[in-house]
Amino acid sequence: MLSFFKNRFEKIKGALSKTRSSLSQRLKALIGKPWDENTFHQLEQILYEADLGGECAEDFIDYLKSELRLRPSQDFSNILLLMRKRALHILHNPLPTQPSSSSPHVILIVGVNGSGKTTSIAKLANHLKSEGKKVILAAGDTFRAGAIDQIAHWGEKLGIDVIKSKPGGDPSGVAFDALSAAQARGADVLIIDTAGRLQNKIDLMQELEKIKRICQKQIPSSPHETLLVLDATTGQNAIDQAETFHKFTPLSGLILTKLDGSAKGGIILAIYKRLGIPVKWVGTGEGAEDLMPFDPKDYVEALFEN
Repeated sequence: MLSFFKNRFEKIKGALSKTRSSLSQRLKALIGKPWDENTFHQLEQILYEADLGGECAEDFIDYLKSELRLRPSQDFSNILLLMRKRALHILHNPLPTQPSSSSPHVILIVGVNGSGKTTSIAKLANHLKSEGKKVILAAGDTFRAGAIDQIAHWGEKLGIDVIKSKPGGDPSGVAFDALSAAQARGADVLIIDTAGRLQNKIDLMQELEKIKRICQKQIPSSPHETLLVLDATTGQNAIDQAETFHKFTPLSGLILTKLDGSAKGGIILAIYKRLGIPVKWVGTGEGAEDLMPFDPKDYVEALFEN
C-alpha cells in the first residue's frame, strides 16, 4: 500500500516537473531581496506565468504580504511552506462524489475535440475495471466518425463492452440503448461520451440536456457525475471552457489531461479559485494506466517542492 502512494506521488511529481522547475528557479531569484512592492510584483508575475491566473495570484500575494511583512527574513524553504499552506487553503473541501443508490453509476463525459476526451474515457474505464467494476462505454459522439472508432478500439483493447451507432446517429438514442444494456447486463458503471463540437452553444446545450433527460427517465438520479475533460496545455483557455460548459450543464468535476506536457500546472489552482469545480482525475502520461485520482496534498507537495 505504501508503494502505491509513493508511486502515485512520483507520477504527479513527474507530471509537474516543468512547472515546478520554472517556479523554483524564479522564486529562488527573489530570496534575499527586500519584500517591497516591487518584489511582490515580480512574485505575482511569476505565479501568473505558471497559470495560477490573476485572481489566484492576487490571493497568494495578499497572503504572503501579511506573512512576510511580519517575518521578512523567511528563507526559501519557509516561503515554499507558506505557498503550500495557501494552496491547500484554496483547494480545501472539494465536493465529494455522491454515491449512487442505483446501479449502474452513470458518468457523462463532456469536452471539446482535441482535449483528450476519448483517451480519458478509456483510461477511466481501465481504472474502474482494475478495481473490479463491470464497465460499459457509450460512443455518444456520433457527429465525428473517428470518435466512434476510437471508443470501439479502446473497448476491444480493454475488454469492455461498447454501445454505438452509425456516424450521424442520434446521440440520445445511443444513451438510451447504453442505459438499457447497462441495466440488463448488470454493469456497475456506464460512461457516456458526448459530442466534442457542435455548431453553436445552443446546439450544445440542447444536445446535452436531451441526453440528461434520457438518463433521468431510465435512472431518475442519473447522470451521477458530469465530468469535463480539459487540456492542461491550453492554460487559461481551459477556465473559459469550464465556465461555458458549467453554464449549460452543471459539472460535478474535471478531468485534466496532458499535465505532463505542460508548464502550466498552476491551472488547477486557478480553476478552483474561479469556479470551485473540483479536479477529480489527472492524466500523467500516454498509457492506459496513466490516469489517477487527484489528491490536493500530493499536488501541492509536488508543485512547491524544495
